[in-house]
Amino acid sequence: MFDGGMTMCFHTVNCPQILGNISKNRSRSRTKLNPCFAVKVCSILLQSDESGNLSESKKISSSYSAQVKPQAQNSLLSQANTVGIIGGVSVLSTLIFLEKLVWWSSRNGEESVPFVVCSDPSIDGALASQASIQSSFDETAQNEANHEAIVRNLRHKRVFLEQFGASCIVMPCHISNAWHEQISEGCSLPFFHIGECAAKELKEAKLKPHGTGSNVRIGVLAATETIAAASYQDQLGNQGFEVVLPDKATMEHILIPAIESLNKRDTEGARNLLRIAIQVLLIGAVNVVILASDELQNILPREDPLLKKCMDPMDALARSTIKWAKTGKQGMQKNTC
Repeated sequence: MFDGGMTMCFHTVNCPQILGNISKNRSRSRTKLNPCFAVKVCSILLQSDESGNLSESKKISSSYSAQVKPQAQNSLLSQANTVGIIGGVSVLSTLIFLEKLVWWSSRNGEESVPFVVCSDPSIDGALASQASIQSSFDETAQNEANHEAIVRNLRHKRVFLEQFGASCIVMPCHISNAWHEQISEGCSLPFFHIGECAAKELKEAKLKPHGTGSNVRIGVLAATETIAAASYQDQLGNQGFEVVLPDKATMEHILIPAIESLNKRDTEGARNLLRIAIQVLLIGAVNVVILASDELQNILPREDPLLKKCMDPMDALARSTIKWAKTGKQGMQKNTC
């Protein structure tokens, strides 16, 4: 995780928790801690009414409070390249994405990309439950009700970040991106899709197809067979890739048991099963396997040769976000990477 100090608090309040990074003095901190660096993060607690208007702001790490007006021109964030982040299915996955965003954007001695995070732990269970419903094919009516409630929640957070002063939006969550189109409806800011970012990176790699097929084949491994994979299928198809998903037998007898082994702290068992699942796809002439679940990340050791054939899409999302923030593409209206 982060090598430097970080002040973060996640509370359930009238509106989502906001985290913003203040990196004015980061260069000085890094000089003292080299090769590590310190990132000062100020946790800001905001309250909003039913319409999402901001009413009051408190800096948790400070001894004062300030009144915040809802108008965009009075936003707390003035940087034109501020990244608004809608938290993922777990706080940990959001922090991992932040680590990449901060570390990679400041690796050349530059200040890190400014950001605000909207993280609501209360939605974590809802997202996890929705994934379970999708994978087990429970009643359609219940599934649809959960789906609509989650989309409304995530759309509210997107609007909240827009009001707060973000200049682009990202969702470092495999599951949430399945509803990207609905959540981004009416958004005037660039809103990066994790699947699109991954697909464009693969396209730029100019991969050559294996075997006799005319299209490059990309495998997708996800803990939930339907909902998480949906974040990638359409986007990969748009770039001309053939998407290969594990069959039912692989899901039931290899991938799901791998995750169950990990939950039981059987790391070696989880590693062996994941290796088999990856190999099954590679035997099918797949060029790259996208690991589209937080559970599948970091199971294999870094030196495992199979990882050279795998892709973490969060890396692509972080790189696309940093590129946008660093190359002066602020003001873009389209959802592009």
